[in-house]
Formats: sequence, structure tokens, C-alpha cells
Amino acid sequence: MFAKTFRVKSNTVIKGSDRRKLKADISSAFPALSADELSELVPNKEELNVVKIYAHKGDAVTLYVLHKNPLFFELDKRLYPTVYMLWRYPAALPTFRTWPPVLQKLVGGADLMLPGVVVPSSGLPDVKQGDCCAVTVVNNRAPVAVGTAAVSSAEMRSLAMKGRGVCVLHTYMDNLWAFGDKSGPPTLLDAESDEQGVNGEEYEIDEEKEEVIECVEEEQSPGKLVMDEACSGIEELHLTEQEEDKGEKGNGQEEEEDDQKTPQEVMDALLLQCFLHALKRKVKKSELPLLTSTFLRNHMFSCCPSGKQLDIKKSSYKKLSKFLQAMQQQHSLVRVKELTKGVESIVEVDWKNPELRSFTAPEEPDVEAAPVQDAGEGETLYCPPEITTLYSVSARLEPLFLDANKRKGTILQPAEVRGIVTEYVKKNELVNKNNKDYVTINPTLCDCLLEKSEYQEVECLKWDDLFSRTLGRMQECYQVVFPGQAPVTKKGHIEPIDISVASRGSNKKVTVIKNLEVYGLDPSVVATVLQHRVQASSVLQPIPGSKDKVLVQIQGNQIQKVGNLLLDHYQIPRKYIQGLEKAPKSGKKK
Repeated sequence: MFAKTFRVKSNTVIKGSDRRKLKADISSAFPALSADELSELVPNKEELNVVKIYAHKGDAVTLYVLHKNPLFFELDKRLYPTVYMLWRYPAALPTFRTWPPVLQKLVGGADLMLPGVVVPSSGLPDVKQGDCCAVTVVNNRAPVAVGTAAVSSAEMRSLAMKGRGVCVLHTYMDNLWAFGDKSGPPTLLDAESDEQGVNGEEYEIDEEKEEVIECVEEEQSPGKLVMDEACSGIEELHLTEQEEDKGEKGNGQEEEEDDQKTPQEVMDALLLQCFLHALKRKVKKSELPLLTSTFLRNHMFSCCPSGKQLDIKKSSYKKLSKFLQAMQQQHSLVRVKELTKGVESIVEVDWKNPELRSFTAPEEPDVEAAPVQDAGEGETLYCPPEITTLYSVSARLEPLFLDANKRKGTILQPAEVRGIVTEYVKKNELVNKNNKDYVTINPTLCDCLLEKSEYQEVECLKWDDLFSRTLGRMQECYQVVFPGQAPVTKKGHIEPIDISVASRGSNKKVTVIKNLEVYGLDPSVVATVLQHRVQASSVLQPIPGSKDKVLVQIQGNQIQKVGNLLLDHYQIPRKYIQGLEKAPKSGKKK
């Protein structure tokens, strides 16, 4: 069911009455859980989120998330546990065992067929058709799939263990699992496996591997990526502590190799240094979750030593996502999660990691950064960027700038444009002798600045008109400079922060905020601050057609509050904010 990505509709904190109802529903659905275990799953004072999603086939599903991990999902008014919940309480459901190679098929969306079920000496668990049950692999009691029994235990035996056994809804390594912290299953040895011995089981797996895979009915063809991830997940189930220790030692030896490094290795080392420096000196717990793009732009770049340039494309990782994946899997420094489709965030930092604690950050570079305001509400310390309007020489105006050796595409400050034009006029003695406020139009100025209908009519232009026509026929650009970072220049107009009000349902309004990333603002931080200020729920949603941008949506017409936050707190100039005029007027409720 979760083999493909799903769409998040809303994410809200559960109410007190709904919390009590959920607790009662869990107790009714899973009677094996004790009162203490129920209190741990649904604590009274800890934040529990209700996330409503749409599966890829359109099914409406409700998730109950605790500590950023989904513990239960509700489908057609029935509760099911996730693997995260079952790893804590594996005895909550009756379980069926299968061989590890079958897992990759289950991840791809297949159901568990009865020939692939390993029947223990104690016999099959007692289930009725439609009962919720779990699937484990041989040698580990940690469930790797959740579903419903296709037939009862008695029918399974009468069918001679042929046909469909478990209709799988959710598995380890699917998209519901990826919505959590992506941790692997714990190693929970059962008594029967322990008695048989690991070697004996592995021998049986090798003998029956091909037969088992043929017994699994695929409902959809899993992609190569899913298959590879599932295979790696199976290998993780059999990792021993000694192998993990060897892997960590091997990574340490690779880092301490000889000094003769290739440019790629040098960039890898610089990336790691800036990464550790940013975590140790720049990132605070209150900033999490932190967009990976914001982390790179606002933290890692500012930690780059003077005289060096950080360029991920020149490293062996090539992409920021692969670098952070290595930091998560090989170094266990951070945990990265895709909070919204296509947008990754750092959700957790291991501040006690020995590598991070032993790292000595170099002295801060002498950069005169603009004054930074302390947010005081837990969000990122922010300093607005300096935005400068620039102009690029167009093909039509190139003859006017040739004397200054400025070719097509050269980017200039407005003052530089005025200086070059003034110098051209004086050099060619085009100042009107009778009135120095006017400039005589020569053939070059005529071709560059006049319309065809003006060729025979206009002989002179005022200085201001001359400058405005020149700038109007150039390609407008803008330059953004964040404190401690290299300037970024782009063509076109800078996108303003767009604030609008949209209708949801019959009489419900929401405020939508876009383009916060352009100004170095983290949408998740802004959403959290607004949620506290206006006491209304907020969600992040991806912007269609954009890979790295998300919008903030908050209940009600909050344009006035959003405007105050951006203008007064973040010091964004009013000209870069669009939609403030739509704020409700005082005395009128909207």
C-alpha cells in the first residue's frame, strides 16, 4: 500500500479528547498490550501528531506519529500498527515467519504466499480471516511487514499451505517506514532459531531460496532502487556487532591515509571539515528540522576557510544529498529525512558523537557580518541579505559600450552604466552647445535607444531620459549577498515573498506564503514561529513544478501577522513583500 509515495494533506497535534479515544481504540484493537505499554504509546504530556495522507491509489489514511515515528495508521476506520511500534512490542500481533529473500518482494508490493511461510514446531498462529498479523524473517522476531490474514489458520492447513497467506499493507523499507527516522529493525532472536543455530538456518535458506521467491506473487514490479534497498536491508538483519566495528575502523583508516591526496580527496576533506564546523558552531537544537539547502547555504559555506572554495561537484559525492547520506550512514552524525516530497531536512544531530566532540573548529574568519537579531522564539538567527539591482549589456546596446570594453552579457552597477554613457557622450562631443541639459543623438545612440518611429523626429534627449532609456533596454539582474557568503548574481527580477489568502471548503480561509527560501528564510522555522504567534495550525507543502521550494500554509487570514513578522522581525524591505494590501482592515473580521 505504501510502496509508492503518498501525499500529505495535513499535520496537526492531537486534541485531548482524541488522545483518549485513540488510547481506547488501541486497547480494543490490541488487547495483548498492557496499561503501561498503552501509556508509553500514547503518553499524556508528549506531543502526538495526527497526519492525514492520501496513498498513491487515493485511499485516505490517518497516521499517528510520536517522536517523529509513525506508530499506527488508520484505514477504513481500522487501526494497524507500523513496524516502528512492533519493534517495541513484537508480541502485540500474531506473526508468520518467512525467509529473508522474500522481504524484497514484500517491499515491492507483493502479498505473502503460504508456500513461503516457515511453520514453526509450535504450529501456525491462531488467526481468523481478516485478523491483523505481522511477518518476520527467520532468525529475527522483529516484524518486517504488517497485513491481514487472507484465510484462517484452519483453512491454511486444509489448503496444504498453498495460496495467499497474508495481504500485506505495510513493510519495512516502504514509504511509510521512510516517513519515520528510517532506523533498521532490532535483532530479536527467538528461542527456536537460537536452538537450531545460525549456520543451520543459513544452509536451509540457500537450499530453498529459489523455491521461496517463486512462491511470492508480485502485484507490481518493484523498481531497481527498491530492490537494492531491500537487499541492503536484508543484509542489515544479519550484521553482527563485530562486522559493524570493523566497518567503523575501516572508515577511520581511510580518513587517515597519506597526505598525497587528489583534488577530489582534498574537496572531500574540506566538505567534512565545514560540515563538522557548522554542526559544532552554527547549528542549534532549536533550528531542527533544518532544510539541507539552508544548512549548506547559511552554515557550511560560512565555515569555509578564507582562500578556499567549497564546491560539492568537485567532490566524490557530487550531490549534497549523497554527502549527507554518507554522514548519516557511515559517521552517524545526523539523521536526514524527506519531510515533504523532494525536500530533505536534517531532523536530528548526534551531539554526543565522538567525531563531532573531538573536532576542533578553526578560528572564525574576520568577516564583518551585519548585526544579527536573536529571534527569542527558537527559530534560526537571521540576518537579511543585501539585494542590489544590476544591469547586463544587451546585444542592441553593445555598440554603446564597446569603447568601455564591455561586451554583451557584462553585468554592471547602475552607477557604472551612467558613468560609461556620460563618458561616451563627452568623448563624442554630443552635449548640446545651446542647452547642456540635452544630448545630441548620433547614429549609434539612434540605433541603441530610439524606436523606429522616432528616427526622423527626435534629435536630442535630456540626460535623465538618456539614462532611463539605456537602463530600460538592458537586461535587469540582481545580486544577493548573505553575511559571510559569496555574492549570488541572477538574471531577471528577484521574486518577492508572496502572501495570499486562499479558500478551503465552504467558509475556511488559509494564508499561503511563498518564496521564503529566496531570502534565506527557512520555511519550517517561519511556520513554527507563526504557529506560536497566531495560535493556528500550519503545514508545509511542496510548490508544484519546483524542486527546492515549499510553501507555508497557516489557518485564517493572517496577512497582518505575517507582514509584521517579515517587516519588523526579519527586516525584509517592504518592496520585496507582495500581498500586504490584502490584509483585513481593522474593525472587520474575515
